[in-house]
Amino acid sequence: MKNKFFILVILFQTVGLALSTPQKYESIFNFGDSLSDTGNLLLSGALVFPVIGQLPYGETFFQHATGRCSDGRLIIDFIAEAFSLPYLEPYLAVKQGQSSPHGVNFAFSGATALDAEFFFQRNMGSILWTNNSLNVQLGWFRKLKSDLCSDNELLCSVVACDDFFKKSLFLVGEIGGNDYNYAFFLGGSIKQLQSMVPSVVGAIANATSALIEEGAVELMVPGNFPIGCSAVYLTLFESPKKDDYDRHGCLKAFNGFAKYHNNQLKQALDTLRQKYPHVRIFYADYYGAAMRYVHAPLHHGFYGGTLKACCGGGGPYNFNISARCGHPGSEACKDPSVYSNWDGIHLTEAAYRHIALALINGSSSHPPLISSPLSD
Repeated sequence: MKNKFFILVILFQTVGLALSTPQKYESIFNFGDSLSDTGNLLLSGALVFPVIGQLPYGETFFQHATGRCSDGRLIIDFIAEAFSLPYLEPYLAVKQGQSSPHGVNFAFSGATALDAEFFFQRNMGSILWTNNSLNVQLGWFRKLKSDLCSDNELLCSVVACDDFFKKSLFLVGEIGGNDYNYAFFLGGSIKQLQSMVPSVVGAIANATSALIEEGAVELMVPGNFPIGCSAVYLTLFESPKKDDYDRHGCLKAFNGFAKYHNNQLKQALDTLRQKYPHVRIFYADYYGAAMRYVHAPLHHGFYGGTLKACCGGGGPYNFNISARCGHPGSEACKDPSVYSNWDGIHLTEAAYRHIALALINGSSSHPPLISSPLSD
């Protein structure tokens, strides 16, 4: 068994993430924010973040901008590749009545786990990028499901639709990071934001439960990244106190907050597993996967560093709020593959590939994604 696992890992590392075993999932449905948006924000025509529609975004793999907030592929793209599936089409690109046999991506850049009303009630609505929260994305899924299960000749019955979803992977996130970003950037303290965590985690758990009720049986729910290692947090919350940083240069308090969220999320997923024993719910440890290359950047090929952004307008972490990546005054590094941070907020394709590999081979997925057999 160990030899088989070792061979799989070597194959992933040498020839990419294509699985050598038979295809497991026949489709993927993804929900989330800019970490997995493959074009919905761009297709919406929103002008809040127009630079993602032009180079250098997309320069590494696609050689043109696709609406992805990176230089290339995202975690969701690598997962699709691993199961020999095409890259997920953004929901807003799906035409009415169109068949979506390989799944759809509902993720929307700037999206929150909590509904927009939560932020407007607390005078934070003005900073929202979008109202397309997790609940809105669930509404899109239900509409698409209705089309799939009623109008599609291949899925003309409820039984056929249930069988289709049994062979699908549902990714619920990463989501929730923007809920905290908006509050932190408006001056909220860590203690204040801890009171938000139950609501954010509850929204994620409720969405996961709703998808199970809709027929999902295999779901992956990611935790949050170590935001204390993010260039935007390191820049905006720079501290004169050396003790505020860990030995790798990350802000300890903000990483502690991310771990607090993740622990709450894992407890919520345990509760869901007890409620739905017939369903497999994977916890995706984005935090742990990212910290591996923060702890050993050279081992992972990040010779340019892990805290400094590849694309930006200067400053200690190459993040400048007035000259963000893609804006006048900013410049992209020559080789994004040696950086883990792309624009100060999002990661490079190289970093996303490391994280995707950790999810697929099981080192950052609980249980391992590749070892779980399909439900009968």
